Amino acid sequence: MTLRHTEPHAGTALVLFALAVGGFAIGTTEFATMSLLPFFAPDLGIDAPTAGHVISAYALGVVVGAPLLAVLGARLSRRTLLIALMALFAVGNGLSAVAPDYHWMLVFRFIAGLPHGAYFGIASLVAASLVPANRRTWAVGRMFFGLTIATIVGVPLANWLGQLFGWRYSFALVALLGLSTMLALTLYAPRDKADPTASPLRELSALRNTQVWLTLAIGAIGFGGLFAVYTYLADILGAVTGVPHSTVPLVLAVFGVGMTLGTLIVPIFADRALMATAGGMLVFSAVMLALFPFAAGNVWTISLCVLLIGSGGALGTVLQTRLMDVAADAQGLAAALNHSAFNFANALGPFLGGLALAAGYGWTSPGWVGCGLALGGLAIWAVSAGLEKRNPTAAAGQAQA
Repeated sequence: MTLRHTEPHAGTALVLFALAVGGFAIGTTEFATMSLLPFFAPDLGIDAPTAGHVISAYALGVVVGAPLLAVLGARLSRRTLLIALMALFAVGNGLSAVAPDYHWMLVFRFIAGLPHGAYFGIASLVAASLVPANRRTWAVGRMFFGLTIATIVGVPLANWLGQLFGWRYSFALVALLGLSTMLALTLYAPRDKADPTASPLRELSALRNTQVWLTLAIGAIGFGGLFAVYTYLADILGAVTGVPHSTVPLVLAVFGVGMTLGTLIVPIFADRALMATAGGMLVFSAVMLALFPFAAGNVWTISLCVLLIGSGGALGTVLQTRLMDVAADAQGLAAALNHSAFNFANALGPFLGGLALAAGYGWTSPGWVGCGLALGGLAIWAVSAGLEKRNPTAAAGQAQA
């Protein structure tokens, strides 16, 4: 499906910038909420484990909202849908800033999470439509650049605001970023026409495609390893590496730098050999996660390992493009489901890592758990690649976004 424009639009760089602003806003609220937990928990009269449900509520919103909003918005133009999604995002975060108690906070975080997956899915399709087919992963990577920069700039900024003025100002900042994204999209997003043949039923046709499910499973399992380590990184730095609390944010920022570098470099290879790059990324991640327990004892070696583990986050960009190839006419739903899969990974990795810790295997055991998950993703990748080799025409529709 080719995106049709009713009028010339701003340069590709400006469009990608507008899309990336939304990624920056979403990345800031997704990762910063974890760091704000010690601030809003006592204010809402709850303990830390209970406050963790607030983070889960957002993730649940992503999982539910990604397919639901992509299907319901099938008849809208992509520009209109993106603006509407960011409006919902801004409302959800604005309400989070004024939540009167824990139960309302759960509701507002769920609302804020609803547009997350659909935004990234549709924004990926718009980004890919701006460039030739052999540059799609590059364009999608530039759109995701906002998310990776959020881990370096947005999260520390939100945390600083939370410490200085109170956690409510951090959510207000994110709401403001959502409004800024709406403005940027209004100014620069391509003024496309709604596809008259689009329908919710056509989007749901993606669910009949085996390769769509296999691609989603690669992310849902293989990406869990990264989250298994990242979730417990602050504790590992204190208990194993023995660094002061002031050093922890610096190592977390190194993780963000790794994600950014991966997003910049990996698409160069993916646009030449997409599936080979995905398999290579899973092997690379498995090796880095296996090395993590050995690197954890020294601040320099753990920082290098965290940098390289973070670069594995570029797998998300690669799988996003893969879904464009296998989803045929159901591009919107398949693209959005990618983020449901990654939020499943965000739940699975920490859960299994937590089980290893509870079983007494030590603080570095999430590294071994992560390695196992990366290898699990690689096994699913091998199934997908094998089916494609046996029947390439059935495996890929090579649909243009």
